[in-house]
Amino acid sequence: MSAFLGVRSLLYVILLPGTVAGYVPLLILRSSNDAVPPTLSTATVLAACLILVGGCVLLCCVWDFFRVGQGTLAPFDAPRRLVVTGLYRFTRNPMYNGVLAVILGEAWLFRNIAVLEYAGLIFVMFHLWVLVYEEPALDTQFGASFRAYRRAVPRWGFTGRPFVFVETTQS
Repeated sequence: MSAFLGVRSLLYVILLPGTVAGYVPLLILRSSNDAVPPTLSTATVLAACLILVGGCVLLCCVWDFFRVGQGTLAPFDAPRRLVVTGLYRFTRNPMYNGVLAVILGEAWLFRNIAVLEYAGLIFVMFHLWVLVYEEPALDTQFGASFRAYRRAVPRWGFTGRPFVFVETTQS
């Protein structure tokens, strides 16, 4: 794997989820009159944990795209191999789930309805993107392998039984 792929992966993390889960919520909080500065409490600790878990989920998925898929999270620089390892064994969209967890954690941490509404909007946009672009593109690129994965692993929920990819070779 190339260092250039690693640099691209890091750049796209900063540009894409960094914008969606970091910069835009910051803008919302700055323009909001009802943002509450966090004080130390059980709720703020739990909110911070949700943000941390979401960020870790995102980074684990980016790592799997880099290591297994030999690509990045950017649609124009996508993995060249179907990624069905790590968190992808339990849900088809863990990266989006991680980004949503970060945004929901921010809404909770600052007790801000506008950021919560933004999280809802982002979920709808993610869902439409998956339906309209991602799943058709994965089906075209990976065919039967993706269809088997799609049947076994839920789009947004989680399965308790991890998906095991069995590559078939035809002779």
